[in-house]
Amino acid sequence: MSTCCAITNAIFALHDDPRHPESQARLELALGGVPGSVQRLLAEPVTPADLLRVHAAEEIAAVRERSARCLPGNICYLDADTYVTSRSFEVALAAAGAASFAVERARDGDHAFAFVRPPGHHATRTRPMGFCLFNNIAVAVSGALSGTSRIAVVDWDVHHGNGTDQAFSGTDRVLYISVHQAGIFPGTGWPEERGTGAGVGYTVNLPLKWGCGGADYDLVFEQVVCPALDAFQPDIVAVSAGFDGSVDDPLGSMLLLPADYGRMTRKIMDVYDGGIALILEGGYGLSCGEAVAEVFAALAGRRFDPARGIPAGNTRALTRQFSGIGDALRMGAASMTKP
Repeated sequence: MSTCCAITNAIFALHDDPRHPESQARLELALGGVPGSVQRLLAEPVTPADLLRVHAAEEIAAVRERSARCLPGNICYLDADTYVTSRSFEVALAAAGAASFAVERARDGDHAFAFVRPPGHHATRTRPMGFCLFNNIAVAVSGALSGTSRIAVVDWDVHHGNGTDQAFSGTDRVLYISVHQAGIFPGTGWPEERGTGAGVGYTVNLPLKWGCGGADYDLVFEQVVCPALDAFQPDIVAVSAGFDGSVDDPLGSMLLLPADYGRMTRKIMDVYDGGIALILEGGYGLSCGEAVAEVFAALAGRRFDPARGIPAGNTRALTRQFSGIGDALRMGAASMTKP
């Protein structure tokens, strides 16, 4: 039976604007959902060289320089949404290090949840954006590929992980599946975005209409996400675990309850029996800690009743677009008909 651990670092508090949605306070709220019996671990930071697997040297240098030029005690904005402090570069290295450690633990068969700041899945090869400096999960997964054949990334953050999508769009060794709210920041993640070259069909974008809840997520996990995972047979599953699809989140318009995150975790476990690495992305509502607790309950073996309600017509239509995805992945994803 897999063990569970939580990975975090006190250094994350040094990247903090208390007036910003992405603040240290939200990490502390999320950590409040970690059961007391779960071991907490500290990870080593990655090096700037490790970031080169995902990010351009110019981007790394720019973030490093901007952080170094930000006076202690100041908040310096890279764009309208994304900031640095004088310590943000080293904080970002620690965040990617925690994500990498979580993936290593999952490779060894354990469940691990990396509670990191800043988040990462919007950061592209050439641009920090959307609160993100470097792409934590992409750095972690790209490092693990050197000793692993196939890795699946499930992204249930309410926003599309455009940076992660971009990082792996051209490979058939990473299956990237994103379930997100359609049309909001960053404006990407449509069903037609399926990857490029050898990676065609290994990118699965599932944009849901605003106002969707647990029944909608149940349907897309049962009809698309889980059949894809089962067919792909990954050696590792990593989750971009954002909690901003919650009904009380100020940045999304979805209706997920804490138990819905536990249910999604359980559904992944039902088709994949290895360790799962979860990396914190967004989540800005007061229920974040409760949602984290439900994820750990699932990792510990709890089962969940189906969500109440009826999936929206748009959700049912979306799942029909991806019908047969399991068979397509078994035959080679590039053979899948265009959604």
